[in-house]
Amino acid sequence: MLVGAVVYAGLDPDSGLRTWWQLRGELAASRGRIEALEGEITRLSEAARDLDGDPHAMERAIREDLGLARPGEIIVLFSGLDPSSTWIP
Repeated sequence: MLVGAVVYAGLDPDSGLRTWWQLRGELAASRGRIEALEGEITRLSEAARDLDGDPHAMERAIREDLGLARPGEIIVLFSGLDPSSTWIP
């Protein structure tokens, strides 16, 4: 009888069991996103700390973001290459 009640509750959309399982899955996905965002926050905090005390690192970051070069320097951009590729030109 207990098994029948559980099966009925699982099939009945008004019982809340189906909603509970859905919310449980969403909670797990949200926890994964939280962990990923916490990792990104840590990475960005470390980058900000590195840039704060090192004027050379700050200049390098600005030049990379804006694509700038000093007079006489040559910028080489690589795009469209798959880093896992074994192709060597």
